[in-house]
Amino acid sequence: MNNDKSRLLTRDEILAVDDRKIEEVDVPEWGGKVGVVGLTGTERDELSGSLIDAKGQVNARRAINLQTRLPALCMVNEQGARLFTEADVARLGQKSAAALKRVFDAAQRLSGLSETDVAEMTKNSDSSQSDDSGLG
Repeated sequence: MNNDKSRLLTRDEILAVDDRKIEEVDVPEWGGKVGVVGLTGTERDELSGSLIDAKGQVNARRAINLQTRLPALCMVNEQGARLFTEADVARLGQKSAAALKRVFDAAQRLSGLSETDVAEMTKNSDSSQSDDSGLG
């Protein structure tokens, strides 16, 4: 790829770039490091959409597990495959809050989620009390 910074990238150049790097995060509570990767644009949209109810409001019950859901979506092995599934979120949520926060912070940063984005995703709502807590 041409590294001339003064020209615009082409479609093919953008699509060819591997822009999702795995970052190792030390989690002493778990006795080692975990791989963390940021969400893709599609995954971020799906996560945001999964928190909204049929009335277009943030569903508080869906948003409550974001501190566990985001790490579950972003923890990967050395090949970049997810470590956890939707079925693992409840069990993962029983792990150390400090450990999950460390992974959440890395996942948030790598996913380009600002504090404002997270606040919007998790703001309280008087909307539906659905138990749907899918990963998106």
